[in-house]
Amino acid sequence: MADIQQKEEPRDNLESITEILREGDTEQIEQLLEEMHPAEIAHLLESLPADQRAAVWEHIPRESDGEILTNLNEEVRASLINRMEPDQLVAATETLETDDLADILPEMPQDVIQELLLTMEQQDRDRLRSVLSYDEDTAGGLMNVDTITVRADIQLDVVLRYLRRRGEIPKSTDNLFVVDREGHYLGLLPLTTLLTTDPDVMVADIMSKDEEAIPAETPAREVASRFEHRDLISAPVVDVNGILLGRITIDDVVDVIRDDAEHSLMSMAGLNEEEDMFAPVFISTKRRAVWLGINLLTALLASWVIGLFENTIQQIVALAILMPIIASMGGIAGSQTLTLVIRGIALGQISGSNARRLLSKELWVSAWNGLIWAVVLAGIANFWFHNEALGLVIGAAIIINLLIAAIAGATIPLLLRKLGADPALGGSVVLTTITDVMGFFVFLGLATVFLL
Repeated sequence: MADIQQKEEPRDNLESITEILREGDTEQIEQLLEEMHPAEIAHLLESLPADQRAAVWEHIPRESDGEILTNLNEEVRASLINRMEPDQLVAATETLETDDLADILPEMPQDVIQELLLTMEQQDRDRLRSVLSYDEDTAGGLMNVDTITVRADIQLDVVLRYLRRRGEIPKSTDNLFVVDREGHYLGLLPLTTLLTTDPDVMVADIMSKDEEAIPAETPAREVASRFEHRDLISAPVVDVNGILLGRITIDDVVDVIRDDAEHSLMSMAGLNEEEDMFAPVFISTKRRAVWLGINLLTALLASWVIGLFENTIQQIVALAILMPIIASMGGIAGSQTLTLVIRGIALGQISGSNARRLLSKELWVSAWNGLIWAVVLAGIANFWFHNEALGLVIGAAIIINLLIAAIAGATIPLLLRKLGADPALGGSVVLTTITDVMGFFVFLGLATVFLL
């Protein structure tokens, strides 16, 4: 086998590790894992079936255990935690930053949590409790309490000497946070300003007061939006009294954006982004059976509507041939609008002030598309079945169903959000039901009125 290259792509790593496992060469496995970043190892583990994952885990560099665990999805992480001894878990988590530790601590066995807390200094325990007191999907849950604070009434020279005495600063530090004696957030002292300004200048004279702190209860999605719009690398987090609690860094925000994207994609199929791709067959079957059952009920509803027009279909067989076109066109048009609206909700771009304008715009888009494809389908139906009336009926049905699809696609996610449900989770199922049922009803109803 050719020598393993220092910089392999994730897919090459997967193929290489699979081949090495087949050959049983443990030395090659350890060599490959030593050369990989913990995040790459986590990605590799998620891509392996359970038996191969367990085999690879035995050869993971133990000093990387903690960082690897933080990069895994919840289900895979839980399966590996169950394989680890208590002392291994304590050792793996001792070097983790507070925010990362807070993410995985609830999944640890209770005895491991107790032992870990006993090994921590009081200040670190207080920091951990501060993070755990907030929901993980808020600014408080995202924040890292490892911050550098300075006072406004000191000179820059004092700050520089303090930093040199510390010897190191937390990663992703672009600003120092200015606070008063009680710890209230006052502003930022950018490192670039600190390094390029006369050391005799006071912090108060050059600190930036423009950047507002993020309240700890702010939803993670709003935090990500602020970072995106303002090109932030880090941002301060404060409690309701304005006291500085910690900071959020760009690496945490990237995780939020990725998780949101995965959630939207997986939810539209009724799946969970934290699900193990190689979960046991029975478990995956049980999870997916629920949504398949819901889909069956909606399909039965569409079939019931078709059954109402059984006599019409028996007399005009061409209707059965053309019905799938009506449902398909409505489903695609509705999905386009639904996806647009769900994205707008996720980015905070849709509210009560512009929802009507968006609905109006989508109706006009569907109306024009309906006219275009009505003409095309009417021509095809007339040419295929030599029936002008049938062409007019399917043309009218397409226009109506596309308008219904636009209304449904725009309003369903807004209604679900108002009801407190996830727009991405149930939107596609409801949309499909509406476009199928209404499409069949309109098409067969028009055919019954005008063709019989």
